[in-house]
Formats: sequence, C-alpha cells, structure tokens
Amino acid sequence: MGRFVSIFLLVAGVFLASILAGQADAQSNGVIREIVVEGGQRIETDTVRSYLLIREGDAFDPLRVNRSLKSLFATGLFADVSIRRRGETLIVYVTENPVINRIAFEGNDRLKDEELSAEVTLRPRIIYTRSKVQADVKRILTLYRRSGRFAATVEPKVIQLEQNRVNLVFEISEGELTEIRKIRFVGNREFSEGDLLDEIRTRETRWYRLFSSDDRYDPDRLTLDRELLRRFYLNEGYADFRVMSAVAELTPDRSDFFITFTIDEGPRYKFGVVDVDVKLRDLDPEAVKERMEIAQDDWYEVDAIDETVDGISESVGTLGYAFVDVRPRLNRDQENHTIDVTFEVNEGPRVFVERIDIGGNVRTTDEVIRREFRLVEGDAFNAAKLGRSRQRIQNLGFFGKVRVARVPGSAPDKTVIEVEVEEKSTGALTFGAGFSTSQGPLGDITIRERNLLGKGYDAKLSFTLAGTGSELDFSFTDPYFMGREIAAGVDLFLVNQDLQDTQSHDIEEKGFALRASYPLTEDIRQGYRYTFKVSEVTDVDSSASRFIRAAEGEETLSQVGHFITYDTRDNRFSPNEGWYAGFSNDIAGLGGSKAFFRNRLQLAKFFEIEKDWVLQVSGTAGSIVGLGQDVDLSDRFFIGGDTLRGFETAGVGPRDSTTDDALGGELYYTGKVQMRFPLGFPQEIPVNGRVFTDFGGLTELSDTGTEVQDTGSLRAASGVGFTWRSNFGPIGLDLGFPWLKEDFDREETIRVNFGTRF
Repeated sequence: MGRFVSIFLLVAGVFLASILAGQADAQSNGVIREIVVEGGQRIETDTVRSYLLIREGDAFDPLRVNRSLKSLFATGLFADVSIRRRGETLIVYVTENPVINRIAFEGNDRLKDEELSAEVTLRPRIIYTRSKVQADVKRILTLYRRSGRFAATVEPKVIQLEQNRVNLVFEISEGELTEIRKIRFVGNREFSEGDLLDEIRTRETRWYRLFSSDDRYDPDRLTLDRELLRRFYLNEGYADFRVMSAVAELTPDRSDFFITFTIDEGPRYKFGVVDVDVKLRDLDPEAVKERMEIAQDDWYEVDAIDETVDGISESVGTLGYAFVDVRPRLNRDQENHTIDVTFEVNEGPRVFVERIDIGGNVRTTDEVIRREFRLVEGDAFNAAKLGRSRQRIQNLGFFGKVRVARVPGSAPDKTVIEVEVEEKSTGALTFGAGFSTSQGPLGDITIRERNLLGKGYDAKLSFTLAGTGSELDFSFTDPYFMGREIAAGVDLFLVNQDLQDTQSHDIEEKGFALRASYPLTEDIRQGYRYTFKVSEVTDVDSSASRFIRAAEGEETLSQVGHFITYDTRDNRFSPNEGWYAGFSNDIAGLGGSKAFFRNRLQLAKFFEIEKDWVLQVSGTAGSIVGLGQDVDLSDRFFIGGDTLRGFETAGVGPRDSTTDDALGGELYYTGKVQMRFPLGFPQEIPVNGRVFTDFGGLTELSDTGTEVQDTGSLRAASGVGFTWRSNFGPIGLDLGFPWLKEDFDREETIRVNFGTRF
C-alpha cells in the first residue's frame, strides 16, 4: 500500500511539474492575442496591419517583429515606427510622414519655376520623405550644371503646418557661370594648340562669346570633341591617331574648368596603291576610276575615301545599276606608312523604299520636303538619288541642318528613309546702306519670307530710298505651281528716280511681270516671262544732253523673254564649288511703243582652293539692238556700283561731254576675280575677307554725236572687303580703287551694307 502511494505521488509530481513548465514557457514566448495600432491620423489601422509580418494568434517572435518594423519603414509613409509588447498585446506606434501642402523655389533667376517644377518628383498632396527631397535636390543641381552653373547650391527647408502638413521650400543659390578657363592639349607635335582649338566645339571663355554656350562645360560636347579631333587627324593622314583621355578638372571654388586632351598622333600615312575591283557584269572599270577622289602618294584622308565611295555609287547608279554596294578595302603598311585602298564594287541587295519619314519640321509642311525627293515609296533604292535629294532639300534654304539616313524596313528587301531637319529663320528684314561721292548716303528696306505659310512660297516687298529717288517692289513665287514642278510668279514695281545729278532728268516706271520656269534636267532650268511697263521721263533740265531731251515723255513696253540656266553649285547661297551659267533674251514690240532685241549672258565658276578659301571667276555680257528705232534711254545698260566696284552706279560708259550726263550703252561686259577667305577670327565671330578685281566696259550708242565721250575702253578696279555674319545680320564693306579708268568716269571708293533677320 505504501509503495502504491509513493508511485502515485511521483507521477502526480512529474505531471504537475510539466504543467507549470508549459505555463512558464507560454508566459515567456506567449501568443499574440491582439495587435493595437496607435499614432495614426490619415492611414487606416488595417493598412498598417497589412504591412506587418506577424498576425494575431502567432507566437511572439522577435525576428518577425524586427522584419515588420523594416517593412513599415520601407513604405515611406512613416517618419518613425516602434513596436512593443504588453502581455499578449502587440502595440505598434507610428509617426506618419507629413503631406506636402505646397512646393516653392526661392533664389532662382536663370531657371524659371516651371522648369524646376518639371524636374522634381515631389508634388503637393504627396507624402513627404527625406529621401525623395534629397533626390530632387540632386535633380535640381544637375539641371543647373547642364546650364553651366556648377557652383549652384540647393538647401531644402520644411515649414510645419497644422494637420501634419508641410510647405517645402528649395532655397537656391545659383552662383556664377562655371566657365572654361583653359583648354590644353598634351601630345600634339604636328599641329599647334590653336589649330586644334579650331576643330573642337568646346571653347575657352571670352567676352565675345556672349551669345554662345560652347564655353560651358558639357560632358556630351566633350565626347563630340573627341570625335572631331579624331576626324581631323584622320583627314590629315594620321591613321593611328587616338585620344588617350579628355579630363575636365573643376577648380576648388567651382568657378572654372580646366580641360586637358591627351592625344597620340602616331605617324602620318600616304595612299599607296589605289584601285577598283569591279564585280558587276558589263561595267567598265575605267568609267569607275574617273570618279576617284584620291591618288597614289596623296596624304591619307578619310573624307576623300567617303567622297569616292559616294562618287562611285552615284556614277554607277546613273549607268543603270540600281543596286550597288561599294566598299573600300584598306591594307595598312605600318613600316612604310602607306595605306593601299581597293574599292570593291559589288551588286548590292535588291532593296526598295518602303516609306519616307520626315521629322523636325514644325512650320514647313511635309509636302515641301517630300517633293524634293528623287525617290518615292516603292522605288528601287539608289544612293545617288538619295544624295541628290538631300542636296535639293538643303538648297531650299529653309533648314540649318538636314540629316538623311536609311534604316531597315519591315522586311530584308525594304528600307525606310528618315529625314530629320532643323528649321531656321526664313523671314528677313534687311536694311541696306551705301555711300557715293556724288549721291551721298542711300538706304533700302526689304521684307522677305522665303517659306510663306510653311508651303515654300517666296514673297518679297522692298523699298529703296536714296538721294536719287525711291523704288517699291513686290514679288511672289510659287515653286510648285498647281502641284507641278513649275515655279510661277508675279512682280509688281513702282520706281521713281531723281537722276538730275547723273543724267539731268527724273524717271518714273510702273508695271508688272509674269514668269514661269521648269527643270529640263537636274542642273538645267528653262523659263519664260512677260513684262509690261509704263515709263515716263520728266523734269528734263533745259541744259540736259540732247539725248536725254529726246527721251522726254511717256513710253510703254510690252516684252516677252526667255531664259535658261545651268547650275551645279554646291550651295546657292554661299557656294564653294561648281558652275553657274545663264543666258536670256528679250524681244519687245508685241504691243507698246518700244521695239528691241536684247541678250544677256552670265558665267561663274567657284573653286575651293583650301578649306574656306574660295576663288570665284565670273563674267557677264549683254547687247541690245533696236528694231526699226533707236534704243530708248531707259532700256540701255548702265554699269557701276555692285556690278563694277570702285565706280559709282552709272559711273562708267558713254557720257555727254558738255553736260556730264550718263547716256548708257548698248553693249557691255563685266568680269570679276575674287578670293574669299577666313580672317582668323573665332568661329563665334564669322568674318570672311575678300580681295577682288572687277573689270568691264560699256559702249555703243545707236545715235552718236561729237559731244559723246565713248572710248569703249576697259575699266578695272581692285580692292578689299569683308562680310561679318553677325547675330544682327550680315554686315559688309568694300573698298574699291580704280586703276584703269577714263577722266570722265565717276568713282566710288566705299560701299557698305548691313542687315538683320527675324
């Protein structure tokens, strides 16, 4: 009995001990019976609980509690979070981040509030967090650095408001412009620092770069400079050239940059054997060699290789081979410093134009650009026609830059042509001024829009006022009349001239002209015009020449004309290479009181001797013959001024010895030899100089007398001048000094003109 009692007591003790141990363990780890959220104002309790990694009924686990704490902080909704345990209750206390009521910027002058607001990510009614504020501070600083202000600082200020709201103020100190104090080159032996500075876009800060941003540090521009240097050296024969590094160092006060280019020029190469490898059936290699832009022993030039590829592609394309692939194969001899080049001419893949995409034109309609293309959708792709299309778009004069590229189409045999243009001002408000030793100052105002309504219409209104009278002209041209490649236009004019000083009379002319022209080939254009004019010679001085007294009264002109031009200039506005030739003839007498036959011829050739050194050789000639009557005074030729610098307008040719009146002539010729060259100014001050020699003569009158001074001799003048393409418009000056002249000629030493564009 005693043993049984002992065993019972032992078992009961063990059982009771296990129960007490379980209760103690439960008291230590415990079970979460309730989760209480405190401190919340806007955020719902259930939202806070949803971010917790522990739930009611779970055992208390410090690791999961810690993870829950991190989860709540990661939401960005709370400035502070704490979690503590009270018995079987888990208490979560949160301090919510405030809501942004308003964002303001102070101290900003160079960048407007709108620009800064677009850059920052924080907005009113968004939760405020320090991390987002710091990110926005970095964005604002980046914006200022892009504009060249590396010394800018940004300090965020928080203004507490009721209901847990804040106003956020970015206090900005913009600082001075961080300029480029010095650009240095290390490793250059063959070219001076000045030569290399001319090749890159980045510029050292100078006072005259007021309107340029190239003197501010820009990492992207520095990358472009590396490529420009590489291209320059490759065109000078340095095929192994490398830019080792381009380092921009900011001064401690963050006010200036020092930029250092470290380069390795390497040896200079010449072209070795230059040949073609033609793999097209029936294509004569000699016909291809005619388009070679390089020859053996020339200095290596990468641009010349590209031009040869384009030239061969164009010439082969014009011979009827629509699909051609020209690739240069180079073989470099590093020991002898020569590079052999073989141009492989293969049949290219059959590729067709899928579509033409045009971009960058804001004002100009797509049709104006599209109609200049020599290719249309569905055509076989032709590199020569693509190059010609680009040149035609550039020649419109509406765009500063034209980029034409081909990209793969929707299938291997299709290509897409992408055109990206950069529009420039096509409207012009031009003021002209001149000075004559006899006429004094004169001026003119011209308003012209070459791309009216974005449709390519050309409209011009000009007014000239001088001591000798006034002239009002209006012209309008539609380059694609009725959707066809016909340039049609109309001209209206009203001219009043006081010619008392030179011809002892006044003249008034008014009338109109109709004209139309069309292309015969890519380079040849033909046109016709009709002119009707009423002219009246008045106020003839009693002492005037008898030739002028005979012209007094009113005459009417009804004239039909024809002209043809040949133009291969690379740029119609500022040509460097190419030919221009024009021939015109007019016949009057189909109505009106005048009858004559007139011819004019114009020739010009442009040679680029060196880069930006352009030689122009040009000449004009004309003759007029009366049909059954003498040629009227107002229809004769007069030269001088712009047509023969060094002499004033109508300063050369037949003249009445008794009255000193200019009588004009029926046969004339002029010539010009001019060299245009850069004057060495920085690129921001684009000034070109010129030296010239003008020569010419004017002679013959159908009615002559002993009082007529007409030697028919050659006149010539030489001089210098310059043109500055300033931000306010072109400014030019010419000084001409006659050295072949007659005593009765009238000279003009100085001629000035200036203008502006809008």
